[in-house]
Amino acid sequence: MPNRPYRIALNGYGRIGRCVLRAFYERNAAFDFEIVALNDLADMASLEYLTRFDSTHGRFPGEVKVEGDCLHINSHCVKVLRHSTPEAVGWRDLGVDLVLECSGAYNTRSEAQRFIDAGAPRVLLSQPMSGAADVDATVVMGINHERLSGAERLVSNASCTTNCGVPLLKLLNDAIGLDYVSITTIHSAMNDQPVIDAYHHDDLRRTRSAFQSVIPVSTGLAKGIERLLPELSGRIQAKAVRVPTVNVSCLDITLQMSRDTDAQTINRILREAAQSGPLEGLLAYTELPHASCDFNHDPHSAIVDGSLTRASGPRLVNLLAWFDNEWGFANRMLDVADHFLRVAHRA
Repeated sequence: MPNRPYRIALNGYGRIGRCVLRAFYERNAAFDFEIVALNDLADMASLEYLTRFDSTHGRFPGEVKVEGDCLHINSHCVKVLRHSTPEAVGWRDLGVDLVLECSGAYNTRSEAQRFIDAGAPRVLLSQPMSGAADVDATVVMGINHERLSGAERLVSNASCTTNCGVPLLKLLNDAIGLDYVSITTIHSAMNDQPVIDAYHHDDLRRTRSAFQSVIPVSTGLAKGIERLLPELSGRIQAKAVRVPTVNVSCLDITLQMSRDTDAQTINRILREAAQSGPLEGLLAYTELPHASCDFNHDPHSAIVDGSLTRASGPRLVNLLAWFDNEWGFANRMLDVADHFLRVAHRA
């Protein structure tokens, strides 16, 4: 730990950026860093308003006001910059130790490297990258975060679906063995969909109204899981559908096991992992009759609904895991940022 708190800047202040900032203030005592700046093109009045009021997560639990170029949050100044390119931001002048790239606009190494070339010492990206070589590491907290050496400059926080699925697959593959995996992501609507039919995307399904249909969309989930669990390469398939809700998603996972098992054994493995060990606080387990809205603002990466675990024959298993695709992922960004800074300082 340096003789001052680590300094973090946010690039992009959309759904994830705002959730990251809000989660930081809700969990402030947990971290040895502070958010000192954010870069976004929105005007100050909009930034203040969207920080104070959120249709999904409610009112901000603190004071928010604007003074000059500062977004004052609980009397702490977050300096606001309004630049369209990483090169225009004086990251070095801000004295930041880490940039959280939350815009999702930089998904290749050459694009992400622009932050480093512009003076950012290291970057944590809020999206999976185009290829494994596009970052120094892709991290899922609780699975491979301890492999960070501190020498990395560009790190990806993977995706919300990868953060949900990888811990479950690793647990069951280690305990019993997996032959094949098929996953359907049932995901809330996102801002790459129009509210009413409109040309909005090369994928024609995404031109349809987000709140009138269940819409199949493409997904890179299988590729993302294989990067983290290469032992399952070539044995995972995934598809995704968007549904007319504003938040909270789930993974419907079908597994062909390598050895005979049953639903009770699967649930025991997942329940015990949620109660202790490296996934405690990241994985949760329930058998209550929940609906998706019950997990709004839930910070876990995955919540297994054990009441829906099914076994068909001795080796075919189906399970369902909920996740808040905004809040859970934002909390993992903070956890990975905290670990990344600590190991970088030790290095």
